[in-house]
Amino acid sequence: MKSIAVFTSGGDSPGMNACLRAVVRTAVYHKLDVYGIRYGYDGMINGDFVKMSASSVANIIHRGGTILKTARSKEFMTPEGMKKAAEQLNKHSIEGVIAIGGDGTFRGAVEFRKHCNIPFIGCPGTIDNDLAGTDYTIGFDTAINTAVNAIDKIRDTAESHNRIFVVEVMGRDAGLIALYSGLGAGAEGILIPETKNDLEVILEKLSRSRSDKKSKIIVVSEGDEAGGAFAVSEKIKENFPGADVRVSVLGHIQRGGSPSCMERVNAGRMGFAAVDALMQGRSHEMIGIVKGSISYTPFANAVKLQPEPDADFLRMGKILSS
Repeated sequence: MKSIAVFTSGGDSPGMNACLRAVVRTAVYHKLDVYGIRYGYDGMINGDFVKMSASSVANIIHRGGTILKTARSKEFMTPEGMKKAAEQLNKHSIEGVIAIGGDGTFRGAVEFRKHCNIPFIGCPGTIDNDLAGTDYTIGFDTAINTAVNAIDKIRDTAESHNRIFVVEVMGRDAGLIALYSGLGAGAEGILIPETKNDLEVILEKLSRSRSDKKSKIIVVSEGDEAGGAFAVSEKIKENFPGADVRVSVLGHIQRGGSPSCMERVNAGRMGFAAVDALMQGRSHEMIGIVKGSISYTPFANAVKLQPEPDADFLRMGKILSS
């Protein structure tokens, strides 16, 4: 193998740059030519390739986002788009590709295999932590710390005014950001898509809460069946007309910011292992870290077998919030 490419795709996440840095410098160490593809699959179609060196990735380990930019490509999901992408990879003599992204990125790679036999290796870059085959995805640790820091500040004003705050965090299909940040911030209620009818439980809990505990924090994942923070807020107001209820939607601040130390280390390990995997002849697998060790999961399994929240975490949340 003489030449590889790397790109970031889908939603950005803190730690993508740290992973990219590891990929480039590991490739350079092994005397491989390495190209960065800008704007994900769109850049692959349009030939937006840039030759990279060790200096190309200097001073990026601490930066959020991705210096290669990212995009979601509708054209790539067509046979014509995939044909164009394959032509560009062949034109640049690419012999292996490292994709840093989430489930959409890896689903695209699975389909692309029907049109192109160049091996792909994936690094799981998504704040949602919703891929099987790794304990933590790149971006999750930073996102939950960002959420906890925000919720801590919200609690200050909640306590000052004896208010109930409903805080919405990201997570359309996976509620792990809500679960972890809710536990970390000591929330009085946590609503996630994976569990049903939790709002009724929380309303019942509010009705019997301690009289000395006027302020409360309810953390809601945006994809919960209750309908998000504003819908939950209205339901609380209906049941407790005298309550002072406010809503805070944290939004895209969860995607940004300097990655945590653990994020940088894990992202670096994954990027380093991805280059090794290509050189070993592996293909269409996602690099993960499971119980401290590097793991390899076929793309199809990584996106199909979405991990369920730990039952002990759910039980702990119910007990500690009482």
